[in-house]
Amino acid sequence: MNVKRIKQKIIISFLMICFCFHFLPFQAAKAAGDPLDIEADAAILVDANTGRILYQKNIDTVLGIASMTKMMTEYLLLEAIKEKRVKWDQQYTPSDYVYRLSQDRALSNVPLRKDEKYTVRELYEAMAIYSANAATVAIAEIVGGSEQNFVKMMNEKAKQLGLQGYKFVNATGLSNKDLKGFQPEGMGEHEENVMSARAIATLAYHLLKEHPEVLKTASVAHKVFREGTDDEIKMDNWNWMLPGLVHAYEGVDGLKTGYTEFAGYCFTGTAERNGVRFITVVMNAKSNGKSTIEARFEQTRKLLDYGFSNYSMKKLYPKGYELKGKSVLPVVKGKEKSVAIATDKPLSLVVKNGEEKNYRPVYVFDKKKLTANGELTAPVKKGEKVGYMTLQYKGEGEYSFLSPEMKKNVSVDIIAKSNVEKANWFVLTMRGIGGLFGDVWTSVVKTVKGWF
Repeated sequence: MNVKRIKQKIIISFLMICFCFHFLPFQAAKAAGDPLDIEADAAILVDANTGRILYQKNIDTVLGIASMTKMMTEYLLLEAIKEKRVKWDQQYTPSDYVYRLSQDRALSNVPLRKDEKYTVRELYEAMAIYSANAATVAIAEIVGGSEQNFVKMMNEKAKQLGLQGYKFVNATGLSNKDLKGFQPEGMGEHEENVMSARAIATLAYHLLKEHPEVLKTASVAHKVFREGTDDEIKMDNWNWMLPGLVHAYEGVDGLKTGYTEFAGYCFTGTAERNGVRFITVVMNAKSNGKSTIEARFEQTRKLLDYGFSNYSMKKLYPKGYELKGKSVLPVVKGKEKSVAIATDKPLSLVVKNGEEKNYRPVYVFDKKKLTANGELTAPVKKGEKVGYMTLQYKGEGEYSFLSPEMKKNVSVDIIAKSNVEKANWFVLTMRGIGGLFGDVWTSVVKTVKGWF
């Protein structure tokens, strides 16, 4: 028996050694792979100016998005306003669907009267501040004629913006089963809106770039709907990271929260400090393994802390920068045979602290402007764009963007520093003759050398 117990102890000890040498290092490596320890199914941190990705976790996994859906509804409304297809003071009377949905106080809503008229601005504020679902469907009907048609517009716009990994089945982000049987035609009762974190961040990027006025409303912490009437209701913004709210964070001014049982707690945030703006996304966020309403803000705080503590805006190259060895371009048919070139403005970038020297300038010339021999053709105008300067990253880790096209965001134009007028026919003729005699003389010299 003693021998048997000794053998058992030896086997157990061996297994424990295997555990220590194989399992634990794997766990440590796994933890080290995510230095921020973000508790979410997916997360991303992006430089809002360029679309460069600074942190990522499962960013191409398609997941539920809940009310973050409303960012696309906001985009399409603001686009319609800009194109004057819809006006802020335009009035709307609720459809039966919108009226019935608005009475469900188990959902985020402002109650709407069936025979009352509401302005587009009132409905927009209810959607952007309070995530009011019936108000969102009302906007879909105003912009698209019906929610069904609006959903088509949402998916078409997503494709146009180059999003990858998405499907919109309604305008609100609610589960279709909560839409009182009014879900858009052709959509199943249990279908859900889904996107990847990359797609959500890309949508937020375009929303901020093309419709920055969205922040004027998204940043409102409190507002009273229909103030001074019998229907007034206090709207508290669900983004608790806004100034004055429970999870307030300096610089936060948007964008959109979301929650359904399917999606979990989600949040697309944005914050700006010292000229640097970040976009964050967390999907199905947790805190210590538990799904809580605060978790999405706690995980977002980690992302923003990392961004603002480790990155800052740096002017890497000044206006008028000339790349050594490429400060001049040859010119054909001009009074001068070359022209000096330089960058038209400074090249600045959000850079990780201490990594400025890891970026090298690269010239990319416009092939349509140059001959096969790499020459410009006169006339050349001062300030004329001949290409652009971008950066090559020499550091460790990835240098990636939300989409390949966004790499061009890290560039400045290269321009001609002076005019080069086209030479007249006499000058061009004499140059041709000179070139001919030069070629002849060169041939003679080579021939004479061959005699000796």
